[in-house]
Amino acid sequence: MTATQVGSRILAALAGVRDPELDEPVTVLGFVASAVIDSDGTAVVHLRLPTYFCAPNFAYLMVADAYDAVAALDEVRRAEVVLDDHFASDAINEGVAARAGFMNSFEGEAVDELDSLRADFLRKAVLAGTDVVCRPLSMPGTLTLGEVPPSKDLDRLRRRRAELGLPADDASPLLIDPLTGSAVEPDQVPLHLRRARLTRTSLDANTGICRGMLRHRYDTDGQGEEAPAE
Repeated sequence: MTATQVGSRILAALAGVRDPELDEPVTVLGFVASAVIDSDGTAVVHLRLPTYFCAPNFAYLMVADAYDAVAALDEVRRAEVVLDDHFASDAINEGVAARAGFMNSFEGEAVDELDSLRADFLRKAVLAGTDVVCRPLSMPGTLTLGEVPPSKDLDRLRRRRAELGLPADDASPLLIDPLTGSAVEPDQVPLHLRRARLTRTSLDANTGICRGMLRHRYDTDGQGEEAPAE
């Protein structure tokens, strides 16, 4: 396999790494500044974010997930993922390289690991995905997932629900409470759909802001930015 092919596989692996808040791949957002591999199988990935003060817990999740994705490739003997131009770069880069976890990386500052934060963002992604899937449907509160016309948006919603451990098979209700996994009661459907619309609108707005800030900061696109979103 050529270096170009391996590089493409690294970018493909990074396309599975999402900004936890925006629920979009780091490649599509332009957060991958570079991704190379040398003849010894050492892969070096540089990430950058829209601002110097992006939340360190969000940044840590992306760097750690990128490390896991790249290190899992057969062609990669050693992975190095570096976050550039961030106030907590040293702590994040050293912590991820040592597989130390968030609390040990920010000893004395962090109060717990990031599992609950990741779950919170997944719940928001489920709500946002629900809005996208439900928008063209009439009476979505009566449908199961199997009764919804197939689409990439539906596949994405199924994946997010599965990641949370929520029902995602054909017999599952389309509308569920992402916190409990229970079907939304008929009298709660309008409120649930309004929450889903508000969540999706918020994610779209934040994504646009982050894209604009990143381009203003670096005046360039990142590797893989034109790759299709998941």
